[in-house]
Amino acid sequence: MQSPQIVEQCHQCLKWVIPQLDKFPRNRRFTLGERIESALLDILSLATQAYYANKQRGALLIQANQQTAVLRHLWRLSYELKVIDKRKYNFGSELIENIGRQVGGWQRSCDNSR
Repeated sequence: MQSPQIVEQCHQCLKWVIPQLDKFPRNRRFTLGERIESALLDILSLATQAYYANKQRGALLIQANQQTAVLRHLWRLSYELKVIDKRKYNFGSELIENIGRQVGGWQRSCDNSR
């Protein structure tokens, strides 16, 4: 069975982001860096659960959407605190936006099928 596209996108985003987080200064790595990684892992987990759930799918996708919003703010904060440069910020933002679009689209399709 193939994973849904959102799960693959989360996986690819984590694969790119984790090495970036490892480069955060120590005082940011264990606060901001861990929060960013945890948010991405939570989105991955919620998307995977939603894929296998029937009754709770909508609620799980709402949570994933909320985590994506938090992730966007944390990522922007890392740029504003000059922990990452503009090029990495833009690339990471694009990855996060793609995840958000996937979650939102899936959530809308679930709402329309009711």
